[in-house]
Amino acid sequence: MNLIKEIPSKETYIVRQPVLRKGKPIESCVFDGDDLETTHHFGLFTDESLVGIISLFTKINTTFAEKNQAQIRGMAVLDTHQKKGIGEALVKHCEAYCVENQVDLIWFNARTAAVGFYKKMNYQTEGEAFEITDVGEHYLMYKPL
Repeated sequence: MNLIKEIPSKETYIVRQPVLRKGKPIESCVFDGDDLETTHHFGLFTDESLVGIISLFTKINTTFAEKNQAQIRGMAVLDTHQKKGIGEALVKHCEAYCVENQVDLIWFNARTAAVGFYKKMNYQTEGEAFEITDVGEHYLMYKPL
C-alpha cells in the first residue's frame, strides 16, 4: 500500500542521491531553500519504505504572469520502483496541495528524459533546452492550475 506524507528535507537525501546525484557527495543533495517554512517535501512510502520524493518550493519564475507560483524540484523515484505510477502520484499530490493553497501555476526544470512523462500529465514546455551544470539538459515546464 502506498502512503504520501510530508517529510523533513534530510529524509529526501536517501532517494535524491542515488537517482538525481548518482556518484556525487551527499552535500549535493541539499537544495537552496530546502528548509524554508514555505518549502514542503513529500515522500511516498510503500510498506513503510520511502521509494519516491518530491519537493515543492514557493518560487516565482518571471517567465510567467501568475502571482502565486510553486516550483517542483527533486522529484525522484528509486530505480526499483519506477514505471509503477509513483512519480505520477507524487506530482498529482503536489497539484492537489497547490489547488488547496491557491497556487495558480506549477513550474519546474525537467530533465530532457522526463519531458514525455510530464507531457502525459498536461505540462507544457517553454522555450529551448538548456544545460544545468553537472546535471544535464533540461526544459522549463509548467501547468496553470
